[in-house]
Amino acid sequence: MEISEKTINKFNNYVVQSYGRYPLAMKSGKGRQCVDENDREYIDFGSGIGCNCLGFCDEQWADAVCAQVRTLQHNSNYYYTEIQAKFAEKLCKFTGYEGVFFGNSGAEANECAIKAARKYSFDKYGRGRHNIITLVNSFHGRTMATLSATGQDVFHNYFFPFLEGFINAEANNIADLEAKLDDTVCAVMLEYVQGEGGVNALSQEFTDAVFRMCAERDILVIADEVQTGVGRTGKLLAGEWYGKKADITTLAKGIAGGIPMGACLFNEKTKGVLTAGTHGSTFGGNPIACAGGIAVLDRVMSEGFLSEVNDKASYIRSALEACGAVESTSGLGLMIGITLADGSKNASDAAKKAFDKGLLVLTAKDKIRLLPPLNITYDEIDEGIKILKDILEE
Repeated sequence: MEISEKTINKFNNYVVQSYGRYPLAMKSGKGRQCVDENDREYIDFGSGIGCNCLGFCDEQWADAVCAQVRTLQHNSNYYYTEIQAKFAEKLCKFTGYEGVFFGNSGAEANECAIKAARKYSFDKYGRGRHNIITLVNSFHGRTMATLSATGQDVFHNYFFPFLEGFINAEANNIADLEAKLDDTVCAVMLEYVQGEGGVNALSQEFTDAVFRMCAERDILVIADEVQTGVGRTGKLLAGEWYGKKADITTLAKGIAGGIPMGACLFNEKTKGVLTAGTHGSTFGGNPIACAGGIAVLDRVMSEGFLSEVNDKASYIRSALEACGAVESTSGLGLMIGITLADGSKNASDAAKKAFDKGLLVLTAKDKIRLLPPLNITYDEIDEGIKILKDILEE
């Protein structure tokens, strides 16, 4: 029996089977490639669903994390640490926000945003103004609140009753949104690019309308940038492409380079909403995660880094769109959805074939989804695109 088969069997015996997994037992990773237990190499165009934004075990990132591990690994949030303060300052200054709450994941960050929006409205207007509008095909997490907020019927099963207080409006449908913005609504929650919903970007016209109508009614805008944030779209925040700054923005995935972390950013209007005792997180702001976060932020905001992300994104899109098997691409920056031209092929089958040939990709509904590390090289891009093209053109 091969080593990887032993690991997979042991894993399946003891780990709850709530994921559909590929038969890959990872042993190590370096740069944009990982190695399985049988020493087979894979190019990673998924970066751990966007979390390994600097690839595997980046040296500067690893040095920062290891130094922190040997200094202070955890402390209660009853106390202060310089490293959490340093990361909070950097994050707020780079994003233009006034305050941040740290958690451990995107779902936690979104839970924090939901609570803050409802408390903002309760403090100012009292009961009854608690509904949050989310968009059809949105995805906000797998906790009960964020699952209830998610605008996809496929996720609304088994776990009844779901939480009340969420209303779905159609993305890019201004009339539908306006019809639902009544006096029971405290916030509109959106993704500038719906990742799990098909890598579809919101239109500028719709986004402008959301911010305008919400400002007129003192309704908060929550931007879920769990997948789009921290440089993924070629800007630090995807909202910059739209010229928008939401009242609350949530981050996770790539924020700490692969260490669990989520962040909820507040502007001047919302910073003071969460007071002592109204929210918390045991591991939120963990020193190790903050060390990883500082290393990521320093790299992403270094001179020329984001322009390279945009250059690489254009390079990948041009290569894909020149392939006859590709109908179109969607998304922003290095968040790329691929619509296949040939109806006989589907994204799931293509992803499995790519895996067999040593390329890791993702899917989103009927599209192939690419979330390569932000610092991927052109040689690695060429190698991965060649594998993908060969599969699609079979």
